[in-house]
Amino acid sequence: MSGFSGRFRRWLRRVPGHSAFSGGKPAGSDVGDRQDERPAEGGDQQPVRPSWSTRSVAREVFLLQLVLVVLLVAAAVVAFVVQTRRDTMTDARHRTLAAAESFAHSPGLQEALNSADPTAKLQPLAEAARKDSGVDALIVYKLDGITLTHSDPRQIGKHVIGPYAEAARGKPFTRTFEGALGLSVVSAAPVKDSSGRVIAIVAAPVTVEKVQKSVNQQLPLFIGTAVAALALAGGGAGLVSRRLRRQTHGLGPAEMTRMYEHHDAVLHAVREGVLIVGRGGRLLLANDEARRLLDLPADAEGRQVDDLGLDHRTAGLLASDRIATDEVHLAQDRLLAVNKRSTTPYGAHQASVVTLRDTTELRWLSGRAEVARDRLRLLYDAGARIGSTLNVVRTAEELAQVAVPRFADIVTVELQEPVLKGEEPSVAGSALRRAALAGLPPDHPLHPVGELITAVPGTPAAASTDQVSSMVVPDLAGSSAWRSQDPERARRILDHGVHSLAVVPLRARGVVLGMVYFWRSGSSPPFDDEDLSFAEELAGRAAVGIDNARRFTRERTMAMTLQRSLMPRGLPDQDALEVAHRYLPAQAGVGGDWFDVIPLPGARVALVVGDVVGHGLHAAATMGRLRIAVHNFSALDLSPDELLGHVDELVTHIDVQDEDGEEVPAITGATCLYVIYDSVSGRVSVATAGHLPPAVAYPDGRVEFLHSPVSPPLGLGTGLPFQTAELSLPEGSRLVLYTDGLVENRNRDLDTGLEALHAALAGPDRTPEDTCATIMQSLLPARSTDDVALLVARTRRLDPAHVAEWDVSRDPAAVGPVRNACVRQLADWGLEAISFGTELILSELITNAIRHGAEPIHVRLLHTRTLICEVSDGSSTSPHIRQAKDTDEDGRGLFLVAQFAEHWGTRYSPRGKTIWAAQVIGPEPLPSEEEPSEHLLNHWEQRGQW
Repeated sequence: MSGFSGRFRRWLRRVPGHSAFSGGKPAGSDVGDRQDERPAEGGDQQPVRPSWSTRSVAREVFLLQLVLVVLLVAAAVVAFVVQTRRDTMTDARHRTLAAAESFAHSPGLQEALNSADPTAKLQPLAEAARKDSGVDALIVYKLDGITLTHSDPRQIGKHVIGPYAEAARGKPFTRTFEGALGLSVVSAAPVKDSSGRVIAIVAAPVTVEKVQKSVNQQLPLFIGTAVAALALAGGGAGLVSRRLRRQTHGLGPAEMTRMYEHHDAVLHAVREGVLIVGRGGRLLLANDEARRLLDLPADAEGRQVDDLGLDHRTAGLLASDRIATDEVHLAQDRLLAVNKRSTTPYGAHQASVVTLRDTTELRWLSGRAEVARDRLRLLYDAGARIGSTLNVVRTAEELAQVAVPRFADIVTVELQEPVLKGEEPSVAGSALRRAALAGLPPDHPLHPVGELITAVPGTPAAASTDQVSSMVVPDLAGSSAWRSQDPERARRILDHGVHSLAVVPLRARGVVLGMVYFWRSGSSPPFDDEDLSFAEELAGRAAVGIDNARRFTRERTMAMTLQRSLMPRGLPDQDALEVAHRYLPAQAGVGGDWFDVIPLPGARVALVVGDVVGHGLHAAATMGRLRIAVHNFSALDLSPDELLGHVDELVTHIDVQDEDGEEVPAITGATCLYVIYDSVSGRVSVATAGHLPPAVAYPDGRVEFLHSPVSPPLGLGTGLPFQTAELSLPEGSRLVLYTDGLVENRNRDLDTGLEALHAALAGPDRTPEDTCATIMQSLLPARSTDDVALLVARTRRLDPAHVAEWDVSRDPAAVGPVRNACVRQLADWGLEAISFGTELILSELITNAIRHGAEPIHVRLLHTRTLICEVSDGSSTSPHIRQAKDTDEDGRGLFLVAQFAEHWGTRYSPRGKTIWAAQVIGPEPLPSEEEPSEHLLNHWEQRGQW
């Protein structure tokens, strides 16, 4: 790294104020430093990281300098204090020794010692000398150790304390010890007489405390000097660190090391050429790869790019301010991809960074990779677009539209006839019908859509169809086999510019559904084996979608066929109601909505609407089962609540039987609405099993919903009874029965739908057909998500003149008068032709009511399309036909009723029962009154009805 660091520093010197890396800031001269303090023009300045919040080099250098300065100043202060203390102590020793020796050699000292009161003479002298010498005391004592002078008078006369033996031997000394004044520096000097004998000792002490005070007086000066030195050194370190921070851009040691390594990699290791070109077109930096790619001389750095022998186009790009992205330039025999960007947003000095990449060997590979990417993208789009609908033809069209023009110029799709109809495909080699074509104008020379195409044996198309294999015809003009298919059409196709063909079978689940033909024309390259492989992949994905659409078409056709067979194909003839209906299948296919109109005896009609949850075959089959069940139960002439109760039990029983079948869903959730209208009385009886209430539109424009007692849907097994609601309607009222698909969908809740239905029905009276059209137009969207059943019935009233009624007492004698009254009524109605049969029917029914029934007994004749005879009584016992024996006197009356009536039956009411018989009003001759009963019995016996 040392060599690299040197190169990096040299490079920085060559490029003053500019960093070699993106995001770097200028470094070098003072001018560059000043420029760094303002944002660079022409771009956003890269912010320098806060150098004091991160472990940058500048921060570490600053802290290191600060620590060193603090340590040096602290050491200097300590050394200075120690030295001052030592000097002061030395001075104290010298001063005390000088004071002691001077006083010991002072004249008159011996005389004073020998006087009678040495203290009186010496004490003043000693105090004066002490003050002059600056010591703390001058102590004079003789060899016996008695103190003669002292700064503390209390110590005079006491024995002196201290190591004065050396002075007593005639040698002066200096010591530090604890004396009467405390820890002190003491110097002692002997006093000798004329003979040299020591007669006394003079000691001069200076306390250490006084010495320390002298040192302490100098500490403020020392500390002030240290603080000033520390501030000066810290300021200098801060300036140096700031300068260093600008130079290093706040980078840490690891980042600086990584930057050096990156720079070394750029210069030597990276396999992409890097150039830095300064203002004026001067080359500032070139790494090893750039030198190799451009064949630069060794001294290229620092020279103008125009002088480097480069191609004029490349040199012009390097010297200009223009940016470039993957421009291809020629350098010797290489094709270089050149990218150029300006460093202006990242520094104060204008320069450009140029990268070079050798694309000579990769150009062909990149082209192939681009083709592969386009193919993968096309497959992805095909997966998303093909099969968006479950329609066979639409799926074929999507295949053709996806492949044009990204893979082929023209695409044609041909399918087998059974596939188009949703049936299983036939064996290979059959004729195909063109289902889709894309890429050609209307006047194209190919077979049009919808035409049946049969391949000529021996041609490529026939071989591909027979062998169920893919094939490529690169040159159609040179293929005589293809031209022989249809020479004239082939000539026109070639004149249209088509020159290549790829044929691929549409195969799904091992079965061929059809063929797809890919054509290329004009400047498009001919198909090859790789194109054929891709075409097979594309056709395989499309074949799955076509097969799914085919199977859906088959199931939908089956479901619709089943539903059409189960739904009413027409409305029965009746005079009680004027009925119109609508059925709209859901977008998802066949559903379980159904309706029915069932004529009932007594000039009554039952209206039924039901809804089975779900769609498909099961919903249609379930609907058929429920419709048949309602028809069968209505034949029993039950009230609406009783009929729904029987249907509910039947559904529950069916669900229990189907519990073992894992794939058979339950019928639970089916709803049903059953309405009976009586045209004689105008009363409506309604019972519902979880279904929406019927709407009633009155002739005056009022609309209301007939809310019957709420009951659960069929098959829940709750055990709750169904209830019937009754209402009298004026003639001309419209009963509207519907399923939930009419009023409820994803974008509209139920209450909003019912309000819309109310608004559509309000207003002037309309015919049932017009009412159906208005409702469907107002309430249904363009494509309904649920199937819809709508039934509109306008009520009619039976003319009172066509109704005759009699009350009969329970007396056999009353039969005759009632029979005669009925004959007269028939004569008034012009029905004399059937009066004989009517007399027999009434006689039998009234006689049975008197003999076996209970009061009240009531007879009613209704003149409608048929003549209906009704005999009601208060008993619930129902008669039935039985085979009478030869010896029986009765039991043959109901045979007479069955012979003369087209239909007969019994219905029950809360007050008893009603036996009714309906006779056809027509020209068919019946036995006359003159025919004896024996002849009638013989007639029945011959017809096998006895």
